[in-house]
Amino acid sequence: MIKYFNAQNDMDKIERLIARTQMESEDIIIKVNEIIKDVRENGDKSIGKYTLKFDEVDLENMKVTDEEFKEAKENIDPKLKSSLEKAIKNITEFHKKQIKKSFTFKKGSDIILGQLINPIEKVGIYVPGGTASYPSTVMMNVIPAKLAGVKDIVITTPANKTGKIKDSVLVAADLLGVKSVYKIGGAQAVAALSFGTETIQKVDKIVGPGNIYVAMAKRSVSGIVGIDMIAGPSEVLILADESANPKYIAADMIAQAEHDERAASIVVTECERLGEKIKEELKTQLSKLDRREIAEKALTDYGAIILTSCKKETFEIANRLAPEHLEILTKDPFADYKKIKNAGAIFLGEYTPEPVGDYFAGPNHTLPTSRTSRFSSALSVDDFYKKTSLLYYSEKALKGAGEDIIRLADDESLTGHANSIKVRMEGF
Repeated sequence: MIKYFNAQNDMDKIERLIARTQMESEDIIIKVNEIIKDVRENGDKSIGKYTLKFDEVDLENMKVTDEEFKEAKENIDPKLKSSLEKAIKNITEFHKKQIKKSFTFKKGSDIILGQLINPIEKVGIYVPGGTASYPSTVMMNVIPAKLAGVKDIVITTPANKTGKIKDSVLVAADLLGVKSVYKIGGAQAVAALSFGTETIQKVDKIVGPGNIYVAMAKRSVSGIVGIDMIAGPSEVLILADESANPKYIAADMIAQAEHDERAASIVVTECERLGEKIKEELKTQLSKLDRREIAEKALTDYGAIILTSCKKETFEIANRLAPEHLEILTKDPFADYKKIKNAGAIFLGEYTPEPVGDYFAGPNHTLPTSRTSRFSSALSVDDFYKKTSLLYYSEKALKGAGEDIIRLADDESLTGHANSIKVRMEGF
């Protein structure tokens, strides 16, 4: 099931495991663009059509009612609600440290410069449904948006075949003060948020993960609205030495693999004996898994154990692959993490598996995939700000800078720019 690769000979094959992207099928892009066009032209009617076709539910009400929120709060396990509240506290505490403020400063008495920080006004959050439903996505997206000051937040998430949304998703939204929740998913939800319908308001930015149809729809509307990122299937890269526990490693690989048939779970190690133990553990633990078929398919297609010749090579591979999640299960993870330049999130030591970050610790779990951590970062409060530059020059300041500005404008053959300065300097 799990493949072995040699770091020196198989690097091209290794990169393909984690560099896979959701932008592969032109057929899917064509279908997505057809859905977007239909929703843009026909609004709620087309939303109902696609919800019936793809989710197999004929919705009476697209929007979650107050009664449905009430039922969710009554039905949820009190212990689960308590866990949600603890997670909200941790996530809020972490993201509060990302809050930014506007600033201005003076250069002498004649120049004022600055930056205005304002929240995006309307944000749509996509919460996946289907094979699983994620209250953690609600928390990880709503909390930084609210801390940034976003006033108008809308959630879309597919309903089950009885037209219901999972209790924990609604309770998480309620705990965070979000009452606009709509029972729609897929490319049609992205289109509705982008252009608006009779029922759903248009937003300024769309965030949140989804399947390939959601990802391609976000790509298509990017520029009409803002988006956070085009996320691919989830992935974990585990760096392990001879001190690592194979039981823990196998569990963490399976935890990633059960997300999606295209999720990648990869171990990089110098220890061939450890690799053999991991393979045995995978067989044992998979036999007890609820989502066994999904995990087995993912591990077969995108699971790997990469054997390296030395520690230096191990870190070179980690930085080259630039994974979404990076676990460091070595004797000294606090020294080793300093060698990492590219990763969405780093998990240190055998008692910090990736689910700690998914649900509870505080840092955001919306992370760059498919090697994009080389140039992008986790979702943060920053994603919900607009930053506006502020400039003031007095007459004296412009007089002092005018010749330099004219010279630079002339060098670029932008005589209109130069003249904008010249007409003012004629009066000096």
